[in-house]
Amino acid sequence: MAHFAEAPHDSLAEAHAAQSHSHQRSLMLTLSLTGTMFAAEVAGAIITGSLVLLVDAGHMLTDIAVLAASTITAALMRRRPSNRRTWGWARLEVVTAAAGALALLTVGFYALVESGMRLFGSVNDEVHDVGLLLAFGIWGLAVNIGSIAILSAQSHDNMNMRAAFLEVMNDAMGSVAVVVSAIVMMGTGWNGFDAVAGGFIAIVMIPRAVGLLRKAVAVLLEETPKGLDLDLVREHMEHVPHVVAVHDVHASTVSTGMPILMAHVVVDRGLTMEQAGVILDQLQLCLREHFEVSVPHTTFQLEPKGYSSDSAQELHS
Repeated sequence: MAHFAEAPHDSLAEAHAAQSHSHQRSLMLTLSLTGTMFAAEVAGAIITGSLVLLVDAGHMLTDIAVLAASTITAALMRRRPSNRRTWGWARLEVVTAAAGALALLTVGFYALVESGMRLFGSVNDEVHDVGLLLAFGIWGLAVNIGSIAILSAQSHDNMNMRAAFLEVMNDAMGSVAVVVSAIVMMGTGWNGFDAVAGGFIAIVMIPRAVGLLRKAVAVLLEETPKGLDLDLVREHMEHVPHVVAVHDVHASTVSTGMPILMAHVVVDRGLTMEQAGVILDQLQLCLREHFEVSVPHTTFQLEPKGYSSDSAQELHS
């Protein structure tokens, strides 16, 4: 006979839906600002011939793609779970973050290659209008500062919002590089600094993209949430009265703020249903008291001592 204890998740689902609605509004506003700036930067890159402005426009294109995907994700995450999708669309957050990180990496590596080709003579493109380049850089920086102000308060809510925030942060640094590049070229007359600035954007962009991709992959591979030691979890659970052993402990993350934990718990034989209920309450209390990582979704399978199953046999083999 197996008993299951699951923390209720209806209220959590409603909270996630409300939060996603707020995220959607912020993302749509940021998307409209970014789309306007992208069109202007493409025109500016064509007119000036600037690599740093072209790279920033390319980066802004990935911004539009990621922000659009993030907006759709925020909308879908508002939908309640169903029999087909028991966690709703929460996992889409991780997929969107991974796609955004890959887009950032693509633009970053392109910028590095193009920067090297321009610096070392394979490509000899010069900036035609440095004053116009400076104007576009200042305009882009103003738009990015506005986007940062919109997203900063929600940037740690989940990976979807984190991906969007990193996009506009990287774009802001790109706009700073455009401004600095234009000022240096106006002061020194050396157009090669445009390629240096383009390469700088890439160098800053790539590590951030790798970090975000690593986090997304960790969730997709269902790795144990950071800060949760399963050996310690097992040890503490085995100190609960009437618990003989704990095996098949698994912990993973569905999406940001939604870790789950499952375990088979071997208990003394002959316990009543009331005693089993007390054990389940104590197991939940044990997790809340001893571990910083909150686990709102837990499933414990209680097994009487001597119960034979494939998983139990693995424990004693």
